[in-house]
Amino acid sequence: MRVVTTAQPLDNQPLDVQPTPLALLLLGREADPKSERGVECPGDLPSPSDPDLVARARAAKEKLGDKVFILGHHYQRDEVIEFADVTGDSFKLAKDAAAKPEAEYIVFCGVHFMAESADILTSDDQKVVLPDLAAGCSMADMATAEQVAECWDVLTDAGVAGVTVPVSYMNSSADIKAFTGKHGGTICTSSNAKKALEWAFEQGEKILFLPDQHLGRNTAVRDMGMSLDDCVLYNPHKPNGGLTVEQLRNAKMILWRGHCSVHGRFSVDSVNDVRARIPGVNVLVHPECKHEVVAAADYVGSTEYIIKALEAAPAGSKWAIGTELNLVQRLANRFAAEDKEVVFLDKTVCFCSTMNRIDLPHLVWTLESLAEGNLVNQIQVDKETESFAKLALERMLALP
Repeated sequence: MRVVTTAQPLDNQPLDVQPTPLALLLLGREADPKSERGVECPGDLPSPSDPDLVARARAAKEKLGDKVFILGHHYQRDEVIEFADVTGDSFKLAKDAAAKPEAEYIVFCGVHFMAESADILTSDDQKVVLPDLAAGCSMADMATAEQVAECWDVLTDAGVAGVTVPVSYMNSSADIKAFTGKHGGTICTSSNAKKALEWAFEQGEKILFLPDQHLGRNTAVRDMGMSLDDCVLYNPHKPNGGLTVEQLRNAKMILWRGHCSVHGRFSVDSVNDVRARIPGVNVLVHPECKHEVVAAADYVGSTEYIIKALEAAPAGSKWAIGTELNLVQRLANRFAAEDKEVVFLDKTVCFCSTMNRIDLPHLVWTLESLAEGNLVNQIQVDKETESFAKLALERMLALP
């Protein structure tokens, strides 16, 4: 669909204005078929206020038995986590799905790129289902296949593509993972980003890090001792990424201009404020936070690291956590019994809005549909994309 709008200039003559694909996406007029595909969830959902939802979910899951395996990401609502067979971060869940070959249906309570990864790693006989196709990821959407291909052309023209190794965060679409595999790169998680960068620097002189600038910068500077001057920011919305040939040739880390809309909200003011309000508090943040926030924190680590840190913390300790609110609230409730105070780092509510699209009505509709023999919302990655994406994932699995 092409949408044409008209604007009136000073001489009152109409202008033919062509909205960009990004503008149409933000207006809800179009979807980007090369990133987070799918924006509709067909079928009639149960009412969110239906008092029988929990009973219906239990009944449908019981009817499906071993045919269904439900994965629940840490950022999901409690009402969804209740029905998950396993919980974890995106890559752990994808591996858990692959380790469950007897399950015909993998219901992924997460977002689109996570379900894609599960489809890549599971067998052809297994069907991966996302309860709401509109559960995407703003970070993953910030790097499309066309934009990354154009970036590689820029690097080629600058004479540096041959010495550049792409490293893509797990929070990326299957298309970006496939690009990474095709160009000799690897995938990383927030837990193994340092190992991935060390491996990449053994293969080449530079790294193109996709799509989260903050994880790339924090890993390079905080964990590997590089300077901020070693990093440049590639903006896909500017000619040549907004960079000169000299900047590209001098850089060690070429960071994609992407970020997490949740972790990007935390600020140094948030850190200072919580320290003033709670004397002796430990500030623990996710590495997707901005560099200055990471520098101001006491501890930095992945979702799994955050959970383990709180498990090991002494009774009476106080913690301010900079990550998604559903998880923080769950941890606060869990550790209150152990006399550990856990608070959210920011005063502003900060749920992951797309992750929260997976709610109990969508889950009930999905399970009941599957129990009736109707396959809904299947996530399928085409074979060529799957082949190259799996190659990149396998390189990550081979990291020491």
